[in-house]
Amino acid sequence: MLRVVTRTLETRRERILATFLLSLTIPCSAQLGVILALLSDSFLSLTIWGCYVLIIFGIVGRLSGSLLPGNSSSFYMEIPPLRLPMLSNVLHKAFIRMWWYFIEILPIFIITSIVLWIGDRAGVLTYIIYSMQPVMSSLSLPIETAQPFLLGFFRRDYGAAGLYEMVTSHSLSKEQLLIASVTLTLFVPCIAQAAVMIKERGLFISIIMLFAIIFLAFMGGLLLSKILPILNLTL
Repeated sequence: MLRVVTRTLETRRERILATFLLSLTIPCSAQLGVILALLSDSFLSLTIWGCYVLIIFGIVGRLSGSLLPGNSSSFYMEIPPLRLPMLSNVLHKAFIRMWWYFIEILPIFIITSIVLWIGDRAGVLTYIIYSMQPVMSSLSLPIETAQPFLLGFFRRDYGAAGLYEMVTSHSLSKEQLLIASVTLTLFVPCIAQAAVMIKERGLFISIIMLFAIIFLAFMGGLLLSKILPILNLTL
């Protein structure tokens, strides 16, 4: 929904920047809730996660703004007088929004679930997971962590749920959980969000964004995996 709201921005440059930063650093509510729950046992881990993602948001936003040509527009939003909303209007608009969401996104979720089931039965997912072993090793993460990342591309909540299962089975240390949480937060949006991105920004721009997000997500996780041993923090 946030990608659709970027239509209100005046210039194409600002719409591209907003879409890129939202896709990079703002997870969906389902994934955000699970990650906050996983990191809630350690206030330091939660603080590092939030500050690290915020710093990446600022740095990438600054660099992207300087690289994209064009000037920033003077955007002023008119704020209407505050009045008590009419319940009928609120329900009507909420129904329209939800109906549009289900019509556009629900078929994608159904197809995604079918593709995941077929891929699991055919052994394709297992092959892809083990092919990601070098990347996971560079992040100081076990090979099993590749599954939440792969599932997160299809459904962000699936990825967060996979991370939750690894934590409950004690497959991750506190440091590994923090690295995985940061990388998964920055990872590419799910297929449904990517479809909206392509619809709003076009195929070419969306592909560039997706590759840039994948690169920045793993570079961010790699940098954090090198910083944590140096700081020698007790999470």
